[in-house]
Amino acid sequence: MLEAAQDARRTVHDVTHAKGGRLTIGTVEGLPAFLELPALLAQFHDIYPLVEVRLIQGGTVHLLDELRAGLIDLALLPVIDPAEGIATTMIACEDLVVICAPSHPLVTSGTVTLATIGVFTFVDFQPDWGTRRLMDDAFRSVGIERKTAFEVSDLNTPFELVTRGLGIALVPESAARNYGPAVVCRPLNSPDV
Repeated sequence: MLEAAQDARRTVHDVTHAKGGRLTIGTVEGLPAFLELPALLAQFHDIYPLVEVRLIQGGTVHLLDELRAGLIDLALLPVIDPAEGIATTMIACEDLVVICAPSHPLVTSGTVTLATIGVFTFVDFQPDWGTRRLMDDAFRSVGIERKTAFEVSDLNTPFELVTRGLGIALVPESAARNYGPAVVCRPLNSPDV
């Protein structure tokens, strides 16, 4: 155990002083849309060329398990409840916006409320996604039960389903902006999500 602790200290020292070592980062799919992760990794590599950087994608629960087990050094995750024994820092935050097909009735609305959109069919992320939990909590806080027809586990599928008129979705604003004119984007007014 003492040898392992000394090896760990040596590794941390080498990485923090750019002498070498390995930095293993875990991330969920879709996060680069918010953080421009490839650009950040390239910048880090330019500054610390002797540090080997590894990137692993996975789900939030899997990455937290990997972090606890010491198999990754840090994880970039969506909003989660504080995990015991893990230090967290908010590094990015943006509003969710409603997206709908150009033929949808919401197109004529300016800003919309949860009550306005609660009557429509939703395309949602999986229940264990941080964004989905935020949405569920927001609707629950105003006493609205909504209909979810599709539950997806990536950031592109909601857009594809919405463009075909199969539902509406709440997505991060930057993702909606990046998708283009195939969907109509409406700001959500009260409560902020």
